[in-house]
Amino acid sequence: MLMERKESSGIISCENEYDRLERVLVCPPAFMKIEKAINETQKHFLDENINQEKAMEQHRNFIQALHTNGADVVQLPPINTFPEQVFTRDIGFTINDTVFISTMGTDVRTGEEVILEDWLNEMGMKHEKIHSSIEGGDVIVDGSTVWIGVSSRTTNEAIAELQSKLPDHKVIAVPFDSQYLHLDCLFNIVSPTEALIYSPAFDQETLEQFRAHYTLIEVNDKEQFTMGPNVLSLGNKTLLSLPVNKEINEKLTDAGYEVIELDISEIIKSGGSFRCCSLPIKRA
Repeated sequence: MLMERKESSGIISCENEYDRLERVLVCPPAFMKIEKAINETQKHFLDENINQEKAMEQHRNFIQALHTNGADVVQLPPINTFPEQVFTRDIGFTINDTVFISTMGTDVRTGEEVILEDWLNEMGMKHEKIHSSIEGGDVIVDGSTVWIGVSSRTTNEAIAELQSKLPDHKVIAVPFDSQYLHLDCLFNIVSPTEALIYSPAFDQETLEQFRAHYTLIEVNDKEQFTMGPNVLSLGNKTLLSLPVNKEINEKLTDAGYEVIELDISEIIKSGGSFRCCSLPIKRA
């Protein structure tokens, strides 16, 4: 058996970022470290690096919070040659009844997606491979609209490839400042009408496009660095967020969300937070 799991029906269903989370893939950060800084956050923490024991403890607390809120949590197996496996969001993404398998945009992560494919094959779940470079941190789904960041990890070719596989969806390419890693570090949809945004990363045309769809809740500079936009929706307007991001947590609370504060400060040193550490398979 390749991975620890509960018995499941094999159902895949994700239509957005905010319905109730029922099944999710994670991977413990057993071998997490910054070997070569591949984003701005990692550059900041390169000398300090990752305390693996602390990261593992924080990840166990993360899994417990998912369980407590009703999610079936599948743990993919950590492998010592993949120091960034904790960020399962990037190896694939679920749209409706299909898991799309990524082609990773950097050598240090190439191969992680094979473990996902093995699990999907074992479970008999529908999946398709995207052959151009794309990572799930750039893919944000809201019904028939799919927002995809154009980044160092996700190409216009991949966006066109995904659009060809989703003829009934509107796939929108989203350019952003190249110093940032993924779209979900800057923009995240938390309800049918609201989204978190770090506005300085986008041009005015893109911001107007977002405003046409959502009321935008602004994240400040400091809290963008500590992954303020990268919350994880558990359903029923309940979110996981970092305690350090006090301003955005207060804004979300004032907007009627239940904010569950959980410390994964060791994990975010590598450039990702709750959304990055989770690959939803089923929301309902």
